[in-house]
Amino acid sequence: MTPALVRSIPFFDYTHAFRQEEVQIMAILRDTARRGGFILQAELEKFESNLARYLGVSDVAGVGNATDGLTLALRACGIGPGAEVIFCSHTMCATAAAIHFAGATPIPVECGPDHLIAPECIEESITRRTRAILPTQLNGRVAEMDVIRAIAQRHGLLIIEDAAQAVGARFRGEAAGALGTAGVFSFYPSKILASLGDGGAVVSTDPFVARSIRLLRDHGRDEKGDIVAWGMNSRLDNLQAAILDYRLNSLDAAIAHRRALASVYQERLSWLDELTLPPGPDDDPDHFDVYQNYEIEADHRDRLESHLKAHGIGTLRPWGGRAVHQWPKLGLKAQLPRTEALFERVLLLPMNTSLTEDSVHSVCDRIESFYRG
Repeated sequence: MTPALVRSIPFFDYTHAFRQEEVQIMAILRDTARRGGFILQAELEKFESNLARYLGVSDVAGVGNATDGLTLALRACGIGPGAEVIFCSHTMCATAAAIHFAGATPIPVECGPDHLIAPECIEESITRRTRAILPTQLNGRVAEMDVIRAIAQRHGLLIIEDAAQAVGARFRGEAAGALGTAGVFSFYPSKILASLGDGGAVVSTDPFVARSIRLLRDHGRDEKGDIVAWGMNSRLDNLQAAILDYRLNSLDAAIAHRRALASVYQERLSWLDELTLPPGPDDDPDHFDVYQNYEIEADHRDRLESHLKAHGIGTLRPWGGRAVHQWPKLGLKAQLPRTEALFERVLLLPMNTSLTEDSVHSVCDRIESFYRG
């Protein structure tokens, strides 16, 4: 017989965020649309300014999506044909695609025990063609940026952060996205700070790079409307910017909620030897994690995944179950045994603002029942 399903706990409920804010969002859309403010208007400028203030940086430029943002950041930093850029293979393919479409060569390296780029593997992969390190601040946690910065300084390399999953995260008090020459955020609907479609932003700590990004995102046009460079069409539209600016006001509350859910997972599951959990919210004073995802390692991962599905609990294998270098058609031809071993065990548990602590307890009950009967 098919087991009876308990109350469903989806991996992510895309309708929840809209339903709980429907009145406010519809008012924002009506107000913006009635004024005809759609592209590069006041709503975008206001959001860029407020996000810059929140992050403690001087410049934020809204773009069409984070993939474009990474490509623009690389191009603005002068990285193109002939250059190599080192990145961690445990990331979305978009990280490597941005390097590729900037004209450079993506060089994948191993992740460490924290599932983020392994600093020792960066150093081993540097060649005379290496121009930048592109760490992914994965799952809402920031990599060991003091070590990575030291490596970059020794070798004269730039740092460009893929902070798509890390808005609000910090390392030793500094905001993710502001720890290198440029950093990029995603506002995809499942992100902590989410739009109702694609959207992204680029942070830059270098005024020249910041101006270049603003030119590149709008067909190479300067403040006067003169075309002064080859550019792209990748602008965060005003409707999305207005929604994001509204949601920015509740970002800290959303992060606090995720950290509370992570504490429940930590309390309930840390005793199971079969699991490796991410660090708890208070485990490391250097890191302030925002838990975009809750990524675990699990013995008998496939069976656990099926068990949870049978009880109405949604999970996800990151990136379709493969690291970037494991997609043969991309031609990266790397051998990364630690990362490959991780992808036999890794699983994302539900982690989003639609969850209650009771829901997380239910997930934990089912995991405990799987391992202990």
